[in-house]
Amino acid sequence: MIIKKPIGIGLMGLGVVGSGVARVLAEKGDTLGHQVGCPLSLKRVLVRDVSKKRSIEVSSSLLTTQAREILDDPEIAIVIEVMGGERPALDLIKEAIKRGKHVVTANKEVIAKHGPSLFALARKHRVELLYEASVGAGIPLIASLRQGLLANEISSIYAIINGTTNYILTQMANHGMDFSLALHQAQKLGYAEADPTADVEGIDAAYKLAILATLAFHKEILPSDVHHEGITRITARDFRYAQELGYAIKLLAIAKREIDSLQVRVHPALVPQDLLLAKVEGVFNAVQVEGDLIGRLLLYGQGAGSLPTTSAVIADAIDLAYRIHRNIPNPPPSLLAEGWSIKPISQIQTRYYLRMAVTDRPGVLAQIAKTLGDHLISIASVIQKEVDEDDQTAEIVIMTHQANEAAMQEALREAARLPVVHEVGNFIRVEG
Repeated sequence: MIIKKPIGIGLMGLGVVGSGVARVLAEKGDTLGHQVGCPLSLKRVLVRDVSKKRSIEVSSSLLTTQAREILDDPEIAIVIEVMGGERPALDLIKEAIKRGKHVVTANKEVIAKHGPSLFALARKHRVELLYEASVGAGIPLIASLRQGLLANEISSIYAIINGTTNYILTQMANHGMDFSLALHQAQKLGYAEADPTADVEGIDAAYKLAILATLAFHKEILPSDVHHEGITRITARDFRYAQELGYAIKLLAIAKREIDSLQVRVHPALVPQDLLLAKVEGVFNAVQVEGDLIGRLLLYGQGAGSLPTTSAVIADAIDLAYRIHRNIPNPPPSLLAEGWSIKPISQIQTRYYLRMAVTDRPGVLAQIAKTLGDHLISIASVIQKEVDEDDQTAEIVIMTHQANEAAMQEALREAARLPVVHEVGNFIRVEG
C-alpha cells in the first residue's frame, strides 16, 4: 500500500538558483507531486539574513539562519544545497548525509574536489547525492555519462563549459572588443561576477572537466590534475587573424584517453570554423563526447542562469522523491578504474598558432625557423601582418605542424631572446 505522505525538502541557499527552486516548488508543486505520486513540501529554507529583501516571496515561517533546523528535522528527506563555494557547503552536505538525508547539489567545486569521498559516505548511510546541475546547468550531461552512455568506451570530451568566457570570446570575435571591455559588458549583464577570476582563468571549467572526466573514464580526476589556462592574454587581433585562417577561438575543456594515460586540460584553442563547437556563441555551452558505440555526440544548451540550473536541480529532486515514495533501492555505485596516469601538459602533441612582433628586414624568418627547427617544430604557414614603418617592425603569424608542448615552450623562450624578435605576442594551441 502506497501512503501519500508528503516528502519534506530543506533548501540551503536562496540566491539566484535557490529562488528559482523555491519558485518552482511553489508554482508547480501540485504538478510535481502528481509526477512523484505524493506531495512535495518545502519545509525550511536556510539563509544568511531572514530580513533581506528578495525577488521571491517566501513565508517567514520557512526561513532560518540555523542549519540544524533542516538537519534535525526528521520530516525532511531531501536537502537541496545551492549555496555555492566549498565552505560551509561541504560540511553541511556531509552532515545531511550522516543524518540519513538525500542531497541534491549544484556545487561544482565541492563535487570536483570531494565527490568520491562524498559518494562513499552516501553509500555508507544508504542515501544518494545527485549533482546534475553542477556542470552545464540544464544540459543533461551527468545523466548521459552515468546512464545513457554507460555502454560506451569514451575516447574524448571536447567541451565549452563556461558561459562567462564564451560570452566574452563571442563579443571579442563578433564586435572586435578587447578583453577588458567584453568582460565589463559581461559583468553589467550579470554573466560575470564582480571577481571573475574563477571564470576567466579557467578554474571553473577545470572543476567541471574533473567531474565529467571522472564519469567518462571511471577514474578519480581531481581539479589539481587538470592543467588550466585562462583567456586574459587573447586580444582582438588574435580573433582577426584566426578568422582569416579559418578558425574560431574558444576556451576548450579537453579530456582524452590514450593507451595508458589521460589528458585533462583547459585552455584557449583555435577550432576550425566548420566544426559545431566553433559555432557555439554567447552564454551557451556544448559538450562533444566520442564513444565507441555512439560515435560523436554533441550536447548543447544554456549552461548557466537561474532557470536552466533550477531545471536540473528540480529534476534530481523529483528523481529522488519518486524513488523514496516507491521505496526503490539506490542504484549500485560506479566503480573507478586503476592504473591510468595523467599526462602532463608538457608531453602533449598539438599544432600551434604563434604571433610575434619582429624586426622588418630580410632573414628574420630564417632565424625564427631555425630556432623552431632545432626543436623539431615544422612551420605550416607564415603570414606577415601589420607593419610599423616608424619602428621598422612587423607582426607575423606562424602556424605550425604538430609538435611537442615542451619543445614549443623552449623554442618560444629561445625565440624571445633573438635580437630580431621584439615580442612573442601570443601562442594558442590548435585543436580539431
